[in-house]
Amino acid sequence: MQHSARYVITFAAAICAFCSIFVASSAVLLKDRQEANRALDIQKKVLIVADLMDEKESLPAEEIRRRFEKNITPKIIDVATGSPVDGVDPATFDQREAAADPKTSRPAPPNAAKVVRIPNHAQIFEVIEDGALSAVILPIEGKGLWSTLYGYLALAPDVRTINGITFYEHGETAGLGGEVDNPRWKALWKGRQAFDDQWQPAISLVKGSAGPPDQDPHHVDGLSGATITSRGVTNLLAFWLGDDGFAPYLEQLRNQKGT
Repeated sequence: MQHSARYVITFAAAICAFCSIFVASSAVLLKDRQEANRALDIQKKVLIVADLMDEKESLPAEEIRRRFEKNITPKIIDVATGSPVDGVDPATFDQREAAADPKTSRPAPPNAAKVVRIPNHAQIFEVIEDGALSAVILPIEGKGLWSTLYGYLALAPDVRTINGITFYEHGETAGLGGEVDNPRWKALWKGRQAFDDQWQPAISLVKGSAGPPDQDPHHVDGLSGATITSRGVTNLLAFWLGDDGFAPYLEQLRNQKGT
């Protein structure tokens, strides 16, 4: 049976309208769940880089939240001064949104990490165990080969020694730049030194193999076959550990400890 052109167009329009309403409704209904899953994933990554959760562990959401709330203190800081910021809820603060908004960010100076804008405020995490600071976790980001890498760097209380690194989002090539996700490569970072004796960023990836941390403290094995991604990791660390990144905050911590 043949239908008129008007019937076909009306039917197609009705289907499109129905699908649009369905997709829009699903997005609205699932938004809270998506936000909860995003927050949970961040907590998981922070616990892993803080060495409070093994990467191979499969924990229920309740246990992840319990460990996070027990040991992790999120803080919002002024990036330019390193000082704490009052009146901003860490639970709802979105640093990437802040960096994208000209009202809550500033243009970054030319930099090898290709960071375009610096948020006025940033969220860092302090790890507290037995009432004392055991690590500080900094958000890091920068361009690799194909994508922007987003992750966290954990520093020991001396804010010089690296406790760990992890990336939670990127689009690098699997088996090459994607090896930033390899637990064996991430294990190489522990005990390395992020700064030199003058407190200038010094950590970098080298082609081939680096020596052990006590003999070659400022170098980490480069990613085989992924020179540009390796260079990107070096560049993003240099940026966020430098004066335009978290150097003011880290200097405040050093002054508090007298180091």
